[in-house]
Amino acid sequence: MEKKLVERRMRVFLYVVIFIFLVLVSRLVYMQLLQNDRFSTLARENRMRLVTIIAPRGEVYDRNGVKIVGNQPVYTVSLDTVSLASSGQEDTGEVVRRLAAILDMDPQEIQQKVDQQERFYEPVKLATRVPLEIVTRIEEQRMELPGVVIDIEPLREYPNGSLLAQVMGYVRQISPEQLEKNKDKGYKSGDLFGQSGLENTYEQYLRGQDGGRQVEVNTGGMPVRDLGVKEPVPGNNLVLTIDQKVQKAAEDALARASQEALKQGYNEARAGAAVALDVRTGAVLAMASYPGYDPVKLSGYLSQNDYNEIFNSPWKPILNRALLSYVPGSTFKMIVAMAGLEANVITPQDTISDPGYFFLGTRFNDWKPGGHGIVNMVRAIKVSCDTYFYQLGLKVGIDKITRMAEEFGLGGKTGIELPGEDAGVVAGYDAKYQLREDFLSSAAQKKVKEIEQRYNDLLAKAIGDEQRKQLLSKRSDELLAVDWELAWHEYDTIISAIGQGDNRYSMLQLANYVATIANGGTLYKPFLVQRVVDPNGKVIKENNPVVVNYAKVSPKTLAIVREGMREVTLPSDGTAYGFFAGFPPVAAKTGTAEVKDHDNHALIVGFAPYDNPEIAVAVIVEFAGHGGTMAGPVAESMLAAYFGLPDPGIKSISSPE
Repeated sequence: MEKKLVERRMRVFLYVVIFIFLVLVSRLVYMQLLQNDRFSTLARENRMRLVTIIAPRGEVYDRNGVKIVGNQPVYTVSLDTVSLASSGQEDTGEVVRRLAAILDMDPQEIQQKVDQQERFYEPVKLATRVPLEIVTRIEEQRMELPGVVIDIEPLREYPNGSLLAQVMGYVRQISPEQLEKNKDKGYKSGDLFGQSGLENTYEQYLRGQDGGRQVEVNTGGMPVRDLGVKEPVPGNNLVLTIDQKVQKAAEDALARASQEALKQGYNEARAGAAVALDVRTGAVLAMASYPGYDPVKLSGYLSQNDYNEIFNSPWKPILNRALLSYVPGSTFKMIVAMAGLEANVITPQDTISDPGYFFLGTRFNDWKPGGHGIVNMVRAIKVSCDTYFYQLGLKVGIDKITRMAEEFGLGGKTGIELPGEDAGVVAGYDAKYQLREDFLSSAAQKKVKEIEQRYNDLLAKAIGDEQRKQLLSKRSDELLAVDWELAWHEYDTIISAIGQGDNRYSMLQLANYVATIANGGTLYKPFLVQRVVDPNGKVIKENNPVVVNYAKVSPKTLAIVREGMREVTLPSDGTAYGFFAGFPPVAAKTGTAEVKDHDNHALIVGFAPYDNPEIAVAVIVEFAGHGGTMAGPVAESMLAAYFGLPDPGIKSISSPE
């Protein structure tokens, strides 16, 4: 009996041993056969590292070969999570906290970067452009910081400082949203990506192809030997249309004009913009926006102070003001003059007597008390006679003025290869309604839409200007019945004719419109990049002049307007006669744009040489008073740089317009 019990227990024990043996054998078979590839890969990845060699981005040059943006080697800090895990460090969180303290980062930010890493075997880049003293501190604590990798990679350098900052934009690590959008293009977390400006527009060309180095490491994650290298391929270079001398002159002059305006009591005069175009092609020679910012600060670790300075400043240096729309003031008067001549409602010889005001229900003052006396069209442009253009605007009518403005590209995006361009607004019936629509009640909006739809159909079928004028008048009467301010009034035409009211245009648009006047009526699409060149010097993309429109304006009309603009720079009462002495003959138009509850904007537009135009410019100094006084010196400095003349610096003239 006892013997049978022992035998039974032995059999049970044998079964248990056999079961355990089968489990172990099964697990061994599973790991050795079925999971062989996986564990072989893990072992290989633990022994070998694929270290990415960052490719330098393409460099950027001006039209004369002056380097605008290049590359320089900088220190970067990354965290190799595989090495950290295999280092035997019990508390990996302590490594993260210690490293965060050295880099002045939030530990959670580091952990977030680690969590977002898709390729777990690659180091996670934490900081770029790391100062040497930080690198030294990390090396001093190397034993307490397993897995921390210090490397050198090429990052953007700017030989001319902040020159052309808003146009070029800046480069920074790719955001999660950008990574998701571009994941099929080979980007990975930590890669650099153009965030704005040309760096963004030409990202696909500027971006290089990263190389790699296969490295064998020991158990501590330290390199033992190289197993192979794939060299990186640099990005393509850009050759811009920009002239570095003209660009620098524009930026320096805007800063000087702002400082001078502040000294004279214009306390908001802290910003401005300037554009120069080649009138023969539409190539951008300069595009300046003030104040500027240091793009280096945006490429590496961004402190809160730097962030506030660039993004939260009330003057918004991150903005490219050359693409923002402003009230044009008297720089718009050539449009009204051309509309009047083309409509045959006036001749260049027709005169008016300007007593210093125009009365139509209320008094509209000229900028000059006492007026300008007897003026014809050329003289009206020369002295910027408001009274003349008040009356001419009424004779022409807003519809023809609007159409003339559109002929010269005003009120529409130019199509330049930059994000963030304003379309602007051409004053007129449609613009007035659109700008005020949101202030109407829902019932009024519904009624207005019915009127708009009905008259849009009728206007599309209208034959001739007279029928169109009658329809617009009837539409205005019906809108007037809904809301007084929806209808177009004569006073709207009066203030629009001197570039006030709803008119809003960018300096790029104004420069392009003046370039079109200068070159005989050809409206070009402005462009910034001449060509894209690969690392071997081969041209892979070239931008040629693109004609957008041939303005429907006679050569005779353009000649009259150009003559008036030439007179602006001549003694004794041209509104810019104090500038451009010793220059090739310059044609210009100053402007003082009224801004509600603020000081006036100062503007000037112009082109040169008068008899064989090459360059057109447009300048604004915000809240700086008078165009002839504050914007004039900026245009003068730009043209001096273009023609190789000494920079005349700041000067004042007596004319406030």
